[in-house]
Amino acid sequence: MSVKINFSTLDLMDALDLAVLIEAEARDRYNFFAEQIGRRDAVDAGSIFESMAINEEKHGQQLAARRKELFADKPVRVNKTAIFDVEAPEFGAPRWNMSAFKALQLSLASEEKAYWFYDEAIKHVKDAGVRALFTELRDEETEHVRMVKEAIQALPPGSDIDVEDQDD
Repeated sequence: MSVKINFSTLDLMDALDLAVLIEAEARDRYNFFAEQIGRRDAVDAGSIFESMAINEEKHGQQLAARRKELFADKPVRVNKTAIFDVEAPEFGAPRWNMSAFKALQLSLASEEKAYWFYDEAIKHVKDAGVRALFTELRDEETEHVRMVKEAIQALPPGSDIDVEDQDD
């Protein structure tokens, strides 16, 4: 992960903008994976990535609405070059034949990565409002981790077998 943000100087508007960018990056990466892999079944890697993209989009919209409510149309001062792979899964991670289990493991790793990003950032933030926002986001990532773990537990038997291995 490469982050070029001095957390100690962030104000609440910049922190919200940063969070919106992080969610957008994750959404775009999941959409890319879903498109790249495609869908074969109701619960396969492609459908899981589509679902994760929808979740990231909703979270990003909630953050953007909050930002607009607090700061109206003030120009954004941070940009996506400041963050890379904060929450988004690794580009080379998915494969066309990836099992649903492995797709969920990838999603779990991404949600855990986001948790640790916010948890680490909190240590360097001086602004109380930013610290509260990052604490809230970290706690939401805890909930996302729980949800993905539950989805893993709910998978039917055989969901850990990659597509090409099912014919053997």
